[in-house]
Amino acid sequence: MGRGIVTGLWGRVEQQDFRSRIRGTLLGAALGDALGAPLAGLSLDAIRAAHGPDGLTAPAAHGPDGLTGPAVAHGRRGRVTAATQLTLFTVDGLIRAHVRRDTGAWHPPTDVHRAYRRWAATQHDWGPDERRKDNGWLAQQEWLYARRDPARACLTGFGDDVLATLDQPKNPAARGAAAAARSAPFGLLVGWEPALVLQLTVECAAQSHGHPTAHLSAGAFAVIVHGLIRGDSLDAAVQRALGLLGARPGHQPVTDALQRATAAVTQGPPGPDAVEALSPGDAAPEARDATHSLAVAVYCALVAEDIAHGLRLAVNHGGDSVSAGALCGALLGALHGETALPPAWLAELEGRATLLELCDDFALEMTQGPTLHGPSASGSASSPGWLARYPSG
Repeated sequence: MGRGIVTGLWGRVEQQDFRSRIRGTLLGAALGDALGAPLAGLSLDAIRAAHGPDGLTAPAAHGPDGLTGPAVAHGRRGRVTAATQLTLFTVDGLIRAHVRRDTGAWHPPTDVHRAYRRWAATQHDWGPDERRKDNGWLAQQEWLYARRDPARACLTGFGDDVLATLDQPKNPAARGAAAAARSAPFGLLVGWEPALVLQLTVECAAQSHGHPTAHLSAGAFAVIVHGLIRGDSLDAAVQRALGLLGARPGHQPVTDALQRATAAVTQGPPGPDAVEALSPGDAAPEARDATHSLAVAVYCALVAEDIAHGLRLAVNHGGDSVSAGALCGALLGALHGETALPPAWLAELEGRATLLELCDDFALEMTQGPTLHGPSASGSASSPGWLARYPSG
């Protein structure tokens, strides 16, 4: 990751577009997460029964094919799940990795793993530990200490300080989409080559989800986001991901999922039944893995009339509605930027202020990092406030 790489690539207008796409990506992912949360664990028939025209609550959010807008989950509308919590800590880890370059320590998987360990503490502690000066500002946000259906593989994977490798991953049988759902931030590393984005994402995903279908789905997703942030079309970004996957052992299920998603675009009008058909074979909802969520997200982003339409399609199916919604929201947000996100949904989104602050901090670090920490070309001193927010230790 080059210092100030965005400044070197783009001018001021492009930097503003970069920040908009960062916000679009992460806010879009959170909106998809929150939209899918009320549907967690439901089959398509159950979704239609609960949220179709005969639904008994919030009728304005219901339609013939299921949920059409935010509904209550975890106590109110707009609540996010562990998918968004972990996405925030992914960003925190990547910022700290960038800061640590000035100390001579450069191993991003270690910094991201430490960030995930800080998330794991939020799942067990009552609230922030103000005595921990190395926690930084994100771990001080009290709203993040709510347990919101975390995947068991995440709790066990981040339960100790052991850093997994691809040869010895954590939870080698874990095939779910939770690792992919937290991986959009890797795609925001615009100064990296796509192959390096894939490698870093896969290494970090394997800290909790060791099966190739899970960590390669996460890697492919991050590469697609990366292409969109750099200005590619969604089709081109998917093709780049397919090209990079071909050299990876165990890639075929992920490759097949992406190819099913792109082929389905021409096979009839979009709708919940078309989304259901993306499942490989006759896999039951409980057997659907990360590849299914990835296929749903890509297909829905390809056929979306707008972001709201794409997210509705992505969550109304019998698989992992939370992960599919988060993945699709990130893709559409990266493609269109923050101004295309549904404003009424944003207004109710839990943690929106924290999300925005972290998005802008990431953009600031990627564009102005050398002026914030360490001697810069202008000779300016490091910012103590910045180093307190993102301690390098």
